[in-house]
Amino acid sequence: MSTPHADWQRLDRRTVLVTALVLAGVAAGAGLPTALGLAGGMPLWQAFGWVLAGAVVLISVGSGADYMRWRRTRYRIGPDRAELHTGLLLVKRRSLARERIRSVDLTANPVLRVLGLVKVRIGTGEHSAGGESTLELDPVSKAEGERLRRVLLARAADTTPGTHREGALAGFDPTWIRYAPVSFVAPLLGGAAAGGVMQVSEWFGAQSEVIDWVGDRFEDTSIVLMVVVLVAAAVTAGIVGALGLWIEMWWNYRLEREPGGTLRVRRGLFTARSISMEERRLRGVELVEPLGVRLFGAARVDAVATGLVDDEQDKHADLKVLLPPAPRMLADEVAGQVLREPETPTNAPLTPHPPAARTRRLRWALTTALVPLGVLTAMGLWLTSVLLYVAAACAVVALPVAVILALDAYRSLGHGVSGGYLLARSGTIRRATVALQRGGVIGWTVKQSVFQRRAGVLTLTATTAAGAGAYSVYDADESEGLAFAADAVPGLLEPFLIREDGIREERARIPV
Repeated sequence: MSTPHADWQRLDRRTVLVTALVLAGVAAGAGLPTALGLAGGMPLWQAFGWVLAGAVVLISVGSGADYMRWRRTRYRIGPDRAELHTGLLLVKRRSLARERIRSVDLTANPVLRVLGLVKVRIGTGEHSAGGESTLELDPVSKAEGERLRRVLLARAADTTPGTHREGALAGFDPTWIRYAPVSFVAPLLGGAAAGGVMQVSEWFGAQSEVIDWVGDRFEDTSIVLMVVVLVAAAVTAGIVGALGLWIEMWWNYRLEREPGGTLRVRRGLFTARSISMEERRLRGVELVEPLGVRLFGAARVDAVATGLVDDEQDKHADLKVLLPPAPRMLADEVAGQVLREPETPTNAPLTPHPPAARTRRLRWALTTALVPLGVLTAMGLWLTSVLLYVAAACAVVALPVAVILALDAYRSLGHGVSGGYLLARSGTIRRATVALQRGGVIGWTVKQSVFQRRAGVLTLTATTAAGAGAYSVYDADESEGLAFAADAVPGLLEPFLIREDGIREERARIPV
């Protein structure tokens, strides 16, 4: 338990001002369309008067509630435990043992940054219901947040052997922004922009006018050209949005190793984030290459670490990303530095998979493409010949794309061992190469369907307490795959292997 001399402390009292400013912004954003809507049935000044009165009530009630929260919240950091007491009617008391604390992350939105405040999240990295494994101090001063991070993550100096350096491992490079438009975010933002225009126009009762305006612009234009122009406009909006999102997320990016073995990622333009991770939680890295990014020779680096729980209150936190999409050579170098390896495992040669794996991927791809084409053809024969032309056009595009992606997925397959790490690579739309500590593997799962058995391949899944929890080697040759699993983690799979002629493990006891 904490000693009596550990003083209880309060959050920063400016939290009430933060709440008032945020609610004022919400009131302004919602009040304008509301006032314009009311203006249809009353004078404009009267409509704005009602909206202003509602805004005053909202800000007053919200600020008062936050003041009571501030009055009832206190925390202290003792030699053994970090404690937080909060609540008015329902009092909550949370306590975390300091030796179990694994992360202290600092976040500051634009309002907090202007006032010199941060939100501190103290976590053990464990999954639990109701956030029982985290303490949130919202907000404290920036100096206090940095002090808490240093105190709670203080560890003895790391003496892990190997090639490594402290200080900056990677820093912000504005040329990396060229990878933002080729990510999958761009088309998603383009679609969201088009939907947003229609939604806002509906709020103001002008949706039909917007549709008529678009129709007038393309009155003498073919439907095909109109679709092309609208799609191009949506893509352009998506690219602009992707560029803006990238700048907001990765501006001032810096990856550094601090004394004591802590990796820290700092980034953000308007909302500043500081994410700390103990290296002793690290079990490997994952080199992720989405298709568009890969075509430009880039990759990002994700951490494979224990207790890396997603932030339920910030879905875009990307806690595991150590390096945003960057040139592949740099990504390999950063991966090696993070793992303290002189030769980066992610660049090691991999064992290719047998031709049967290629056949399986071609079969899946062609089936995926031909089934909807068959449905369109059947509907065309039954309903209208127009669908037959649509099916033919889709076939011209879908079949070659399916074959290309299937062949690329086969070329991406590979597995191997590099020093203390086992490697597995797969995927085409999202190709990923994982370098997983051999000592971090706690189990193997061997799967072999009827079709795999006939093809002489199987799927091996390494189970670990870190990252996604399981990483698979798909459609490996049966004998090669089992030998790989036995060599990568000696003693783990041997009890389930059958030796033939006392020479080599060739088969696993897989139930039929």
